[in-house]
Order: sequence, then structure tokens, then C-alpha cells
Amino acid sequence: MPQADAIGDEAVNVHYELMDAVENLRFEPHDIAAQLDARRHYAMELHDEFPLSIKLFHYTSRRHTRGATWHERLELFLPLDGQVRFRMGEQEVTLQPGDLLVVDNLKLHHVVDFPGFDTRVIVVSFLPEFVYSLGSPTHDYAFLLPFYSKVERRPHVLRAHDATAPAAHGALRHLLDCYFNSPKRPFHQAGAKAFLLELLYHLATHFRGSEVLTWEFLRQRERSLRLKKLFDHISARPAEKLSVDAAAQLAGMSPSKFMKMFKQVAGMTLVAYVNHVRLANAARLLREGSLTIAEIADQTGFSDQSHFDKRFKRAFGRTPKEFRADGLG
Repeated sequence: MPQADAIGDEAVNVHYELMDAVENLRFEPHDIAAQLDARRHYAMELHDEFPLSIKLFHYTSRRHTRGATWHERLELFLPLDGQVRFRMGEQEVTLQPGDLLVVDNLKLHHVVDFPGFDTRVIVVSFLPEFVYSLGSPTHDYAFLLPFYSKVERRPHVLRAHDATAPAAHGALRHLLDCYFNSPKRPFHQAGAKAFLLELLYHLATHFRGSEVLTWEFLRQRERSLRLKKLFDHISARPAEKLSVDAAAQLAGMSPSKFMKMFKQVAGMTLVAYVNHVRLANAARLLREGSLTIAEIADQTGFSDQSHFDKRFKRAFGRTPKEFRADGLG
């Protein structure tokens, strides 16, 4: 049998095993609106000693939280039984069942709705310190390279038919079993971490062409911290007009350096990011229901309601009126 066919058969078998591993687990509707702040920052409490979370979501066209989010924790995203269109910054990638996406977590990201959208998804989240910190052995940074080193400037996706996928799926299956089914077994947290590291190892070997030096890895991790003051400013004053020069001053950089770094971190221009924050505020105000749509457009910094309607529908797939009527968030 040709190697490609053998790999394909093995991938199918391991994917079935992954489906079996979640057969008795509950998938909850994707509803994270209550965990988003005005910046679309997605907050999740993680235990200091065990900062790992696995969420099982069921996405449908009619039921999932709309709009882009971002977060500091690292994330892996795998659709089980349906297609997903996933947008990070200005890049969009189509995922098939069994494809494993390394999420650009600091970039605003979200799933893109389409007719017939209906799939269950496994989302693995963890803090980078769980795997590597300044006190860790130097070689441990390799586990996180798929998240921080994307020299080819495209999303990192381990496709279900790739040669490494069966091993990665196997590690994920063991991780799920340890995380959900073994809370009373001895050392179940240590076991979960071991299988997470195995999964990350397979990803690192698959994306080994992106390997960078340790100093570059650390430099990429620190970029977002330099922009924190600016993100907080935009969050507090989303309707305020903000020039590139003023934003660069808040970040303590020259305008040219700022524009380059901002796009590396946020995955989009400053103008696009401010619009995302404004639209997130508008969605929150629409859910609260106390202001008219025209008042919300004015309060969130849009020049007129017509412009606001167009931008909102492009981002959320519904007009502000429809969004409010449906009660979606």
C-alpha cells in the first residue's frame, strides 16, 4: 500500500478513536459573552498550579457568540464533525474535521458564520508558563514554538491528513481521557500535562521549519506587554479619535516602529482594531437595550447610523436591529 494511503487510513482510524473519546462528554453551546470585556478580551480563570482548560463547544449558525476576541493564554482548536472558517487578524483559514489549528491568541479572532454551520469543537487552553518560563530548561521553549514563530506569515494548521496528525490525535485523545475521566486517579494533573507536552512536541516537530532562536522567541512574547497601556486607553475611550502618532506615543515608540509592531501583535491595523473595540461596545449596549440604535452609534464613535449599520452587519452577520431582536451575543 502506498505510504500516502497508509497515512490516510491511519488518520481516519485515529480520528474515529478521538470521536469515541468524547462520545459520553457534554458539548455546551458556544456562549462566552459574559466573559468578554469592552476590549473583547476573553477572560478565563485558570488555577495557578494547573493553568490548563479544555472546553467542548457546539457551534451552530444560530447559536454562538459573535464577534472577535483575544486572550493571553495559548489555544489549540480542533473541529470534530463539521467545517469551520476561522479568522485571525486579517487572515482566514478553513478547517475540516480533525484539522488542528494553533490559534494566534493575541490577534482578534473568531469563527465566521455560514449557512449550515454546525460542528462540535475541542478547545485546549493553557498559560505559556505551564510549559515554559524563565526558570525552565532552555530546550523547553521548543514546545511553544508553533505559537510564537510563524516566519512564513500564515496560520499554523496540522491537517488531518498530515503524517504527524495520527500521533497528535493520539496524544489529544489521552489528554481528554486524563482531563475529563481521571480526576480521582493519582497524579491525573501530571498525566494531563504529560499528554499536553506530547501533543505540543508533535506540533513542534511538524512546524520545525519555523524554529527560531530563544531570544527571538522571548522577544515575541514581550511585544504585547509594550502595547498594554495603549490597549487599556482604547478600552477606556473607544469613541475617541486616536492618531497613529498619539498611539505610538502611548506605546513609547516611533510611529514607524509602532505600526509594524502593532500589526504583528494585533494582526491588523490600528484603525481596524479600534473599529473592533467600538463594535464590541455597541454589541454590549444593544444587549443592555436602554439606548436607541442611533444613540449607540454616536456613543461608540461612528459618524452616522447608516455607517454603523454596515460595519456592524459585516462584523456580526446581522444588523444592529436584528442583533437586538434575536438577543444574540
